[in-house]
Amino acid sequence: MVLIPLLVARRGWQRLKLPSADLFQCLVLGILGVAVSNYFYYVAIQRTSVAIAIIVQYTAPVWVLFYVVARGQQKLTVQRVAAVAIAITGIALTIGIVGAGSGLHLDAYGFFAALLASFSFAFYNVGGHRILLHHDRWRVLVWTLVSASVFWLFVNPPWKITAAHYTLAQWVFLFVFSMISVMGSFSLYFLGLQYLEPSRAIIASCLEPVFSIVLAAAALGEGLRSIQVVGIVFVLSAIVIVQLPGRGVVSKAVVVDPIE
Repeated sequence: MVLIPLLVARRGWQRLKLPSADLFQCLVLGILGVAVSNYFYYVAIQRTSVAIAIIVQYTAPVWVLFYVVARGQQKLTVQRVAAVAIAITGIALTIGIVGAGSGLHLDAYGFFAALLASFSFAFYNVGGHRILLHHDRWRVLVWTLVSASVFWLFVNPPWKITAAHYTLAQWVFLFVFSMISVMGSFSLYFLGLQYLEPSRAIIASCLEPVFSIVLAAAALGEGLRSIQVVGIVFVLSAIVIVQLPGRGVVSKAVVVDPIE
């Protein structure tokens, strides 16, 4: 509702059109990528804990690596395997799984939901990169979000939302949350996918739990334990490792439509 009028006013409807095959890919990406990954991630948080939900969802770099290697798009190198392993280890240390003991609540359905979220996360990294090689991110983003929105209008229709009787303050929060955490984050992440291979982009996204911990320490006064600092160093190291050029690798130019 916000993005479409802005883009139409600036670019016109013609600049938002996509070929039918690419439009279909965006619709699938919106449902199986954006909508499904967010839904199952929230289910996992509700049924287990934030820590378990994050660590299981961020096994996604493993699935991306398996996929690109199986398709012959990349070679299985020590560099890539090490980066994935170090990133996941770093997240486990950062969110406090190591040493948490009985504080973790493992629910089978919640764990399975987190696993589905990781598959979906991996899917929109691979699928998003493929279509973003040919179209700018705003065109892809608008149709991806339209697809996810229409999907939820059927699954969770407006009258159910109205029946929740949200207060004005809650509506304002939801609006701000959607602008920052959905439209803002996805537009920037799609921009990254235009220039990075899926395996590199998804490892870079492992900074999300790191930023959560650091922001909580800075803004909320939460303590930052030494084991979490080690985890942050691990994640940062993984990002540096995966971005290093491999032997004999020649970077490919990214071709996208002109962006105003």
